[in-house]
Amino acid sequence: MKKTFALALLAVLAFGAWAYASRGAREGADSGQKFRTEALTRGPIVATVAATGSVMATTTVIVGTQLSGQVVEILVDHNSQVKAGQVLARLNKDTLLTRRDASVADLRQARAARMLNDAQLEKNRAEILRARAQKMDAQAQLLKSQVLQTDANATFERQSTLKLRGFASDSAVQTARTQRDSTSASRASSEAQNAASDAQIASLEADIKVIEAQKASSEAQIAKADAQVRQIEVDLGNTEIKSPVDGVVVQRSVELGQTVAASLTAPTLFLVAEDLRKIEVYVNLDETDVGRVKVGQEVEFTVTAYPARTFTGRVRLVRLGAQTVQNVVIYTTIVEVQNDDLALLPGMTATARIFTERKADVLRISNAALRWQPPGTPRPPGNVPGEPVAAGQSAADDPAGPFAGGPAGPGGANSNANIAQTLKKELTLSDEQFKTIEIIANAMRETTRGAIQKAGNDPAARLEIFRTERQRFARAVEEKLNPEQITKYRAYRQEQAGRAQQGGRAQRNTQAGVPARVHVLDERGNPRVVAVRAGASDGAYTELLGGDLKPGETVITGTLSSGKPQRTGSSFRFGL
Repeated sequence: MKKTFALALLAVLAFGAWAYASRGAREGADSGQKFRTEALTRGPIVATVAATGSVMATTTVIVGTQLSGQVVEILVDHNSQVKAGQVLARLNKDTLLTRRDASVADLRQARAARMLNDAQLEKNRAEILRARAQKMDAQAQLLKSQVLQTDANATFERQSTLKLRGFASDSAVQTARTQRDSTSASRASSEAQNAASDAQIASLEADIKVIEAQKASSEAQIAKADAQVRQIEVDLGNTEIKSPVDGVVVQRSVELGQTVAASLTAPTLFLVAEDLRKIEVYVNLDETDVGRVKVGQEVEFTVTAYPARTFTGRVRLVRLGAQTVQNVVIYTTIVEVQNDDLALLPGMTATARIFTERKADVLRISNAALRWQPPGTPRPPGNVPGEPVAAGQSAADDPAGPFAGGPAGPGGANSNANIAQTLKKELTLSDEQFKTIEIIANAMRETTRGAIQKAGNDPAARLEIFRTERQRFARAVEEKLNPEQITKYRAYRQEQAGRAQQGGRAQRNTQAGVPARVHVLDERGNPRVVAVRAGASDGAYTELLGGDLKPGETVITGTLSSGKPQRTGSSFRFGL
């Protein structure tokens, strides 16, 4: 009796297990296959771009020194809050003080020399006035001598005439002659004195010009000495290292007693970050994602220091200048974040999700339904929005992400079994290269599978893993190639990337939708193709914009074999 009961219980349990495994599956009337199905539902679609980056201060100021010298005082340390103009450190200024005293003495000497020139100038001007007065006196004496000479000449002529007539004596004539000669000598003396006065005045005027030139030289010496004093005063001021902004000291690169040398470049003593309540995240965005990111989009990110906390921000800028890091083109995207509690610190590594599109309540279909095709039927290129054209698998299954290319479906060029074969054909690989690349592909497949399992159902995390592994695979392959093969390999990758970007441009036209095909079960349980138009996708579900499907209808998402669901696409694969 007990044995019969046990057998009956086992039969019931087996039937229940079969019913559970068969839930959501229907048996094809003709093919004998069983299909996994899922109903169309309404819900949110949130499209994101995953990337990593670093937390940075909005503005970080390098505080250095223009002078060389020994640090004698340090007034701040790491994390010190500082104000603009606050003294951070001081250099030894004894040498500068000595130089300043010498320059001040030179300035005083130059000023004294100018005062002496001023006195000499005044003296010479007084001498000129006296020389001019003497000249005037000499001119008066000359005029008097001329008058006397004229009178003496007339008297002599008159006495000579009278003597000839017998009316004047010889003595009278002699006296007249003497008077004439005397006045002539006096006139010559007056003329000589007048000429001497002119020469003296000219000499004094020349001396004045010399003194004025000396005075100008003294003024130049004063200006030079004054400039030297002011320069030393500036240097003395520069011995006090001051903060140019309000902020916090995030780095101190100098110790007490250290001698700093300012030669061609100023040495960095401190790094001062401005207000950390406003901070930025510099995100490295892959070139395949940059077209979907716009200024103003919302960003969520986490940092290792706070794994359970999500921070938010907005895209402030997508820099136009690209950088190539290990053969990967990236664009720096700046995200501005409000950091009121100062939890975020410069240098932290951020794992970010940029929300490129949000749909609150839309009719959506599983991406597995868009990927599934009957066995032996290739999937149409770009059937799933957000996935690469002709990739042969979804972004959730393909580590190559939007970079992969090649035939679709199992056994395509990008399947694990054929990666090395495709490269061998495209790049003319040797047997040794072929075996090595095949080993690399298999090893990375296992690595990716483990990482995907840890990531769970987070589309952003899965895509980030795919992108990282794709880049690692490309670098590992290039290490095994010669220069000619590397050139061919990069050209081939660019060709595949071009196809992916063409598909991405078409898929972003969410208003009209992207043509796609799904399969439903007809009345006999066989797959039937239904044309739809797909919109935004979050990696797991895609918005349904048009087609002959309504909420609640079921679509095929996979094939069941022996009660076990088969994968809707190929295994983990890497882009070439």
